[in-house]
Amino acid sequence: MAEKQSLKTQKVNQKMLPDYAPDEIAALLNASLQRAKELQALAEFQSIPSLGINFAEDLISQGYKSLEQLKGKSAVELFDAFEQHCGAWADPCVEDSYRLLVHYIENRDDSKRWWHFTAERKAYREQYGFPADRPQKPWYQDGKYPKMNAYQRD
Repeated sequence: MAEKQSLKTQKVNQKMLPDYAPDEIAALLNASLQRAKELQALAEFQSIPSLGINFAEDLISQGYKSLEQLKGKSAVELFDAFEQHCGAWADPCVEDSYRLLVHYIENRDDSKRWWHFTAERKAYREQYGFPADRPQKPWYQDGKYPKMNAYQRD
């Protein structure tokens, strides 16, 4: 919250962060370079319509800091890696979000939303199923992964 206020005071909003170099963001906020890179990544990932803060934070937690790093990866590859990272299977809308992410990276089409990829996901999983090493526990079991529930609000 203090970071947001500091940016506002300097007439910089979140959507402008991808236009700044990480060292400029660090200087603006008196923050570490690492934090500046995270903030820049959060802004870039959230620039995709219908992908929210939770999705952006999870991309960062997996080591991604830009859309460029995700170029060439498939939605299935990213989603399956996400489930492995979490140790639980995710809500299907998360896979739809990965499909939107890849579509946006490949086409720069901001007219789509995650739910536009539901039929594609269902058809793919009907034909190919899930990997044999997919985690067995669902995201909602034991309340261990409460952030995943937030995707339903993004």
